[in-house]
Amino acid sequence: MPEPSGPLRGVRVVELATLAAGPMVATALGEWGAEIIKVEQPGTGDPMRTWGNRRDGIGLVWKSVSRNKQCVTLDLGDLQGQELLHQLLEKSDVFVAGNRPSALERWGVDYETVHQRHPHLVMLHISGYGRGGPKSDRPGFGTLAEAMSGFAHLTGEPDGPPTLPPFMLADGVASLAATYAVVMALYHRDVHHGTGQLVDVNLVEPLARLIESAPLTYDQLGVIPKRVGNRLDASAPRNAYRTADGKWLAVSSASPNIAIRVYRAIGRADLAEDPDYVDPVRRQERSCEVDALVADWVIQHTLEEAMVIFEEAEVAAAPVYDAQQLLADEHFGARGMFRKVDDPDFGAVTVQGPVAQMTETPGRIEHLGRPLGSDNGEVFGRLLGLEPDRIAALKAAGVI
Repeated sequence: MPEPSGPLRGVRVVELATLAAGPMVATALGEWGAEIIKVEQPGTGDPMRTWGNRRDGIGLVWKSVSRNKQCVTLDLGDLQGQELLHQLLEKSDVFVAGNRPSALERWGVDYETVHQRHPHLVMLHISGYGRGGPKSDRPGFGTLAEAMSGFAHLTGEPDGPPTLPPFMLADGVASLAATYAVVMALYHRDVHHGTGQLVDVNLVEPLARLIESAPLTYDQLGVIPKRVGNRLDASAPRNAYRTADGKWLAVSSASPNIAIRVYRAIGRADLAEDPDYVDPVRRQERSCEVDALVADWVIQHTLEEAMVIFEEAEVAAAPVYDAQQLLADEHFGARGMFRKVDDPDFGAVTVQGPVAQMTETPGRIEHLGRPLGSDNGEVFGRLLGLEPDRIAALKAAGVI
């Protein structure tokens, strides 16, 4: 293994989670120097290995989400497998679990058992619904969270159905909330001399927090917000507008100054002097009219023409990118948003780099996702002191 680096060097994480949310937490911790040991079921492993688009039978998302991780296998239905997991936990700092509470109890790794045996350990349990309440043990996935959080109700055209995102939105948002919570728990333990604790995150609540205006509006005004497509009246003009060459650009005018720049850019400087179109409250009341004015102007210009005018006027506008255009953008290229990583299966692979740019402790990508159980010998030998003959016997018995 390379010498660890980063602000989380010295932190060891055991990841017992599949698909998206839990693994994404471990991915983030690993980018900043934590040692990640991913535990999977022998023979099958994480479903993400074959989830979504694949090349040569290997899931593309797997390669990125499992970067920097050591992959081991343990049959947690076997008492030997359970004990080996506890031996790993004793030598670790964070335990990421993503199964339902009943499964964790069956395997002897529910929080009460873990905390009793390993009081120093920070345990993250990230699940569909979280502990407590009648839904705690129900199966839950991001799609259900996107529905229940209120996101789908607000997304889509006014006369269309609720819209679910075609990517792992709820899992991703939950993983961000869980990652900073884990770091806070480590800070409490190590700086304030506390003990380990449980970090309980579900898939619904982090996404619901981002759209908290809808519950507030209902609570205070008795109004249930409805779908408005790509518009947002509070930031009018705000929409995705079709250009003359059939492309799209987005405009947002959250502040009055930006709205004034839009009016001048589209040849309506008169509106820039009219309080009815500048004042945020009055502008919101005229959002449909303002939106139509911008749409009528944009449709008469190509994307390049419109963007040149908007950029010169310092309007907050951007083209709607597809994946190819995002990868080709010179600004994000200069920032190193994407990185090429050599992989034994695929050769050079372009993946998203660590999101935060840190001057003293930059994020790392040592390698992409590895084959199932590829690190059994190294991890069980180095950390648990198992001899090669013992590891071979465990493999023959199906324990690893």
